Formats: sequence, C-alpha cells, structure tokens
Amino acid sequence: MICRIESKDYYVIPLNGNNEVRCSLKGKLKNDFRLKRGKLYKTDIAVIGDYVDFEKADENSGVISGIEERDNYISRKSPKIKGSGYRGERLEQVIAANVDALFIISSVALPYFNNKVIDRFLVTAESSGIKPYLIINKTDLDKENLIDEWTAIYENIGYKVFKSSIVNNSGVAEIKKMLEGKKNLFWGQSGVGKSSLLNKMYPEVNLGVGEISNFTDKGKHTTVTSIMIESGKNTYIIDTPGVREIDPYGIRKEDLGHYFIEFSEYASNCRFNTCTHYHEPGCQVIEAVENNNISPERYDSYLRILETIEQDIVF
Repeated sequence: MICRIESKDYYVIPLNGNNEVRCSLKGKLKNDFRLKRGKLYKTDIAVIGDYVDFEKADENSGVISGIEERDNYISRKSPKIKGSGYRGERLEQVIAANVDALFIISSVALPYFNNKVIDRFLVTAESSGIKPYLIINKTDLDKENLIDEWTAIYENIGYKVFKSSIVNNSGVAEIKKMLEGKKNLFWGQSGVGKSSLLNKMYPEVNLGVGEISNFTDKGKHTTVTSIMIESGKNTYIIDTPGVREIDPYGIRKEDLGHYFIEFSEYASNCRFNTCTHYHEPGCQVIEAVENNNISPERYDSYLRILETIEQDIVF
C-alpha cells in the first residue's frame, strides 16, 4: 500500500512488513494510462492508499508493476494556475484512494469558519461515496458560541460534527476513538489546526505546524505532501496539505442536488426529472427553502457551486 509520494518516488508498506520500500513506476504503467485516458495528470496513476504489486530490486527499493482496482477515491479539479496565462481543461487531481472516512477540518477563527468551503468538501465526499465527518477546531476562540448554530445545521441533516480544541483538550479523545480500525483522510483549509490536532492525538508523529498570516488571516501550507501514518492496529491517518480552494470534479449541474443530502426528500417530487433547483417551475427544493425546511445557507452554497461546476477553463 502506498503511504507517501515524493516527486517520482512512491513509498510502499508491504503487507508482510513495516519497513517502507521506495519504488518507481514501471514505464508500461504510464504508457497504459496514457492510452486509456489520453491525458495524464501526475497524481492519477498511483496515489496514497493504493494497493500495488511491486518487484523488489533490493531490500529498500523496487518497481511498481501493477495497481489494484480502487474501492473508491476522492478527487478535485486541479488547482488554478494564477498568472500562468494557461487556458485549458482543469484535469482531475486524485487525493487518496480506498478511504473509509473523510474528516473535514475547519476552525472557528484564524481562519474563520467558512460554511461555503465546508459544503464543497461535503459535495466532493458525497460524490465519491466516502463517509464524511466534520471537525470544527479551535473552539476556545468561539467567545460568542456561534459555532453551535452551524453544528445544529449540519447535525440536523445527518452529519456528525466534532468540536475540538487542543488548548482545553476538548473533543480530542472522541475523535481519536472514531478513527480506530479505519483508513481516515484528514482534509481542510490551510491553517485550521489539522496538524496540531493530529499531534495532540499522536504526539509521536510530530507533524510540522505552521502559522497564520496576520495580513490575510489565512493559513500557510505546512504539510507539503500527503502522507499516510499507521496510528494503531488497522488504523491509518492520511494527512494532506491544506487547500485554499476546492472545486468538485466530474459533476453535472443536474446531478449536484444529489450530493446535498437534505434535498433528496423534496427533489423526487420536482416537476422535471432534470431539475437543477434554481429556476424551474414546480421545484420542490425551492419551496422547501422558502418554507425553512432546507437551510438558506446550504441552499446558497448549492447555488454558488452550481454557477461554477462546469467551468473547467483556467484563465
């Protein structure tokens, strides 16, 4: 199983041992991928969490000769390249494969809680068929208890929300218990305290911790590459670099509503099967929003994603 990737090196944990084996990709794998897909994005061929076949060259190195079919994977549109002048399709960037649970990390402040970003992560998880959980970190900074309102919104539609703080140690044991026996992906914006929280749960890991920019109130990238950590028996943590933006990949406008889980009981009664829940007459989702049966904040997130979901061009 691939536990980390650095440049062209893939580090594999053998099933019968604990020592990582540094591997390269067999040339045939790359050629087969190009013939199959036509386009190549470097993280698509093999990613963290992939089960692979490899041939040892010596005790510490080898060559990956095959990649097993994935149970699932989570991806996003490749990030925009600012100032590059490049115009082209935003390809799929695969983050990790064979994941049991996705923990979406946010914070109360520094940076401030952003429900629009959270909803994009949730759509990405739902469209990948991966169970998402929410962690709202740095609750010691919530002086006015504003996070309780957001917690209620997400819990009312069926998501488990953890509230945590490494300052007062709240929520840490509960989250750690939830991770047991699963392959868990931690993903969130830069600066939300992801690495600090993981260090609190697993001090022996000693992940790098960054600072918050005083000028932008945004986090700086600390984790520079994804890495999978074995934290207990059959328990793995995939720590990922913080992101500044996330756009779900491969979702059509008429399908977006399927990934807002509270829409389901209303969408089936819409007049049109291809209703986008935006302007169509007889839309039961819009009526549910007007009747406060669907959160206006969540619906606003839906509309914002709907505006951009098919924009695959980088300007």
